[in-house]
Amino acid sequence: MTDNVIVIGSDHAGFPLKQVLRAHLEEKGCDIIDVGTDGTESVDYPDFGAAVAQVLKDGKASRGIVVCGTGIGISIAANRHDWVRAGLCHDTTSARLCRLHNDANVLALGARLIGEEVAKDCVDVFLATEFEGGRHQRRVDKLGFAEST
Repeated sequence: MTDNVIVIGSDHAGFPLKQVLRAHLEEKGCDIIDVGTDGTESVDYPDFGAAVAQVLKDGKASRGIVVCGTGIGISIAANRHDWVRAGLCHDTTSARLCRLHNDANVLALGARLIGEEVAKDCVDVFLATEFEGGRHQRRVDKLGFAEST
């Protein structure tokens, strides 16, 4: 696993933004594992939240990005997996703090709620920010991991 490998997935509503973010990350030299979807035909967001989670569990990527219309459904889907801490972000402050304080390993974005430039800024901040640890570690520890991991 490398910090340079990012897994990305979306539903149909998030597909156009996912494509923008994928190109943005590739321009920055990241290796991308794209788990779909591959178009704007209606699909079920839980399938893509689960696919991102599986890549993380398999150790093929260190961080993930999930996108749907609001970011809510796909973040819930991703967070159903014990090894995922997905943070739904709408700006760079929330993207920074979900890493800094919550050690989030998945960034969730709502394609219908934020623009492309804000989304790219969120991705950049999310990937550049390290977990602060310290007083936040005990809180993250309480989020726990189930025995299934």
